[in-house]
Amino acid sequence: MNKDKKIYGVDISKDVFDVYSTLSGHRQFKNSGIGFIELVKFLKKDSLVVMEATGYYHYRLAQFLYKQGVLVSVVNPLSVKRFIQMKLAKVKTDKSDAKAICEYGQINEVPLYTALTDVQSECLQLFRLLDNYLKKRTATKNKIHGEDTLGIPSKYVYRSLKRNLKHLNKEVLGIEDRLLGLVKQDQQQQLTLLKSIPGMGVKTALFLIVVTDGFSKFEKSSQLCSYVGITPTIRESGSSVRGRSRISKVGNKKLRNLLFLCSFSACKHNKACREIYERIVGKGKSKKLALIAVANKLLKQAFAIAKSGKPYDENFVSKLS
Repeated sequence: MNKDKKIYGVDISKDVFDVYSTLSGHRQFKNSGIGFIELVKFLKKDSLVVMEATGYYHYRLAQFLYKQGVLVSVVNPLSVKRFIQMKLAKVKTDKSDAKAICEYGQINEVPLYTALTDVQSECLQLFRLLDNYLKKRTATKNKIHGEDTLGIPSKYVYRSLKRNLKHLNKEVLGIEDRLLGLVKQDQQQQLTLLKSIPGMGVKTALFLIVVTDGFSKFEKSSQLCSYVGITPTIRESGSSVRGRSRISKVGNKKLRNLLFLCSFSACKHNKACREIYERIVGKGKSKKLALIAVANKLLKQAFAIAKSGKPYDENFVSKLS
C-alpha cells in the first residue's frame, strides 16, 4: 500500500503541528482551521498522512483530512517511540519526530483511519468524562473515610465533601444514562447481543461497542485481545531466564479493568468461563491469573457474538471464541 503513496509524517501539539516528507521536506502549520486548509494545499496527490494518537490534538486534524478525502493513518505512539529507540536517535525535536513518523509509515503497513460518526465521537467524550468523574468520586470517598477516622474535626469540610460526592454521583448517573441512550440509538441490536453473555455488564458492553466502533476495527479476536492488553507475554531466554508469564498491559486500561470486574460474575454464571477458571486453579495457578483468563474468554465470546449477529449460546460460542 505504502509504495504507491507519498508519506507525510505529522507531529502535532497544542498550537502547531510539524509535517515532514522526503519530497517536500519540513513544514510547520498552526493547529487551527487555517493551518488544516494550508496543509491540504501543501499535500501532493496520492498522499498518506501518518500521525500519532495524541488524545485531543490529533483528532480534529484526522477528522478534517478524512472528510477532505485525504488518506490518514493514526498509529500507536508506543510503536513510533520504539521505532525511534531502535534507530538510536540522539536528537528529539518536533521536526525530528515528524521525520521519524514519516519513516515509520514508509516501512510499516499502517492502518487507515476511519472518521467517527457524531454519536461515536460523543460517546468517547462521555467515557473520558465518566472516567474523570469516577476517579474524583473515589478520591472524595477516600477523603470522607479519612475525616471519619479523624473523628470529623471540621464539620464544614465533612459536609462539603458529602455535597461534592452527591454531585459526582448525580453526574455519573447522568452520563451513564446519556451513553445508554446514544448506544441504543446507534447500536441497539449489538448491545442486546452482548448483554446476553452471562457475566457481561451493561457498562462493559457499552464501552466495548464504543471503543471498537461496533467491533468493525478488528478482524480477529486476537487483535481485540491485544488491543485491550490481556494477552500473555512470555519471558524466556536461554537456560537462565525463566520469568513468569504476565499480561501485556499494553492496551486500553479502562476496558481491561471493566472486563476483570466482569470475570468474577462470569465465573459463577458463564459455563465456559467457569470451566477455564476451575481448570487453571486446579493446576495450582493463582486465582488472579485464572480471572485474567476468564476476562480473555469473555472478550472472545463478545467478539464471536458481535460478528455472528446471534445471541449467546454455550455450544456456538465455544467454537468461535
